[in-house]
Amino acid sequence: MSDAPKSSNGKAAPWRGRKRVSDPKNDLIALRCTAKDHAAIDEDAEKAGLSVSAYLRALALGAPGPRAVRRLPVERIELAKLLGHIGKLGSNVNQIAKAVHTTRNLPSWSELAAIQQEVAQMRAALLKALNRDH
Repeated sequence: MSDAPKSSNGKAAPWRGRKRVSDPKNDLIALRCTAKDHAAIDEDAEKAGLSVSAYLRALALGAPGPRAVRRLPVERIELAKLLGHIGKLGSNVNQIAKAVHTTRNLPSWSELAAIQQEVAQMRAALLKALNRDH
């Protein structure tokens, strides 16, 4: 049987198999604030894409730390979903192209070029919004 630490539910500890860090964050700093201040800190941390802890470390120390987990803002998540839908549009266009090739009933080149340009513009706008336009 394994000597791995077990959690309270009897399963292996969640960190089992992960590389241990040389500088674990074990010290806790408690902070008292009003509900309004707490909400503002949460909102600012979310806008920065950081946990509250990483956000406060960034403010106090100048950097959130090497292992700070960035959270995607809701807008970026929605934009990523839209990018996926545009990919599905491309798949549908390929299916239409196959049908056109089998029936030889072709739309005009100007119609196809306009559709292609509009899809390319949507894709470029989404990539720019997601900071993936390199």
